[in-house]
Amino acid sequence: MSLSNADLGKTAKPIMRVLAGDTLERPPIWLMRQAGRYLPEYRAVRAEAGSFLDLCYSPKKAAEVTLQPIRRFGFDAAILFSDILVVPHAMGQTVTFVEGEGPRLSPPLDSAGCDNIGAVDLARLDPVFEAIGLIKTQLPAETALLGFCGAPWTVASYMIAGQGSRDLETVRLFAYRHPEAFGRLMDKIVEGSARYLAAQVKAGVDAVQIFDSWASVLPPAQFKAWCVDPMRRLVAEFRRLAPGVPVIGFPREAGGNLAAYCRDVPVECLGVGTADNIVQLRKIIGNSLPVQGNLDPLALVAGGRSLDESVAGILSDFAGKPHIFNLGHGILPHTPIAHVERLVALVRG
Repeated sequence: MSLSNADLGKTAKPIMRVLAGDTLERPPIWLMRQAGRYLPEYRAVRAEAGSFLDLCYSPKKAAEVTLQPIRRFGFDAAILFSDILVVPHAMGQTVTFVEGEGPRLSPPLDSAGCDNIGAVDLARLDPVFEAIGLIKTQLPAETALLGFCGAPWTVASYMIAGQGSRDLETVRLFAYRHPEAFGRLMDKIVEGSARYLAAQVKAGVDAVQIFDSWASVLPPAQFKAWCVDPMRRLVAEFRRLAPGVPVIGFPREAGGNLAAYCRDVPVECLGVGTADNIVQLRKIIGNSLPVQGNLDPLALVAGGRSLDESVAGILSDFAGKPHIFNLGHGILPHTPIAHVERLVALVRG
């Protein structure tokens, strides 16, 4: 799909209108990780699938869990059910998911590994593209379909450490000590991720989100070198391959580095984390850039007055500005379904 901003603004899909810069009376809504363990219907499909990666690579099952929250809540966007780590898997790393612990990638990359790792083999991701086609045939006409990938910094952090980490010590030390090897790895991730996103567009997604889940831990100079510069190149290459398709950038909890991200990464929409101050952010980015976020997932778990007041505050902060309602991070597995129903009712008035 290749649309101008004028074309995007005329679409019946509310999220695409906001991505074109329109301000709607009530913001459209979707939730990160909206397909997940808080839904009994998801848990049933997950049990049938075997491993988490098997679920990601089963087109019919991936399509089904993508559509489940649309059927239940009527969100304004479905997001493809997959994982950011299918990219390193398609580059040749072994990826597994340990129940209760998270992903494991092997072998963790050293300097030689950064040079030896392959380019993204898109053929290995054919099941993902097949799932997109299945989803598109069943989505309501007004519901957008979002594709996604991980940002180069976040993907590299898993590839080098072999797992997730709160302080990212392993990848940070590697990038300091081996800047040339790290740079070559980032080049491969940038190129492969752009091709992967463009293939998702060819399969049928309307827009894409790029998740930088580990953007919060870096000093300004390293944030520019390891987050901003690779993201800018990724967006530019994606635009070359899929012109006119909107990009949502989500540098989670980037804090004081958000200004640099907004200045140098030309996205159509900025996803903001739970701790980001919207009033202060608007002083930096102005009122025209669409923003997505940023309800605390724990407020959604708590429900009641905490949820009502949090939603009202966000709606007030974004009033009169282009906004997509979302969480500041993914929905938590112990979230009551009734609270999600309440959230949708509050946002839609």
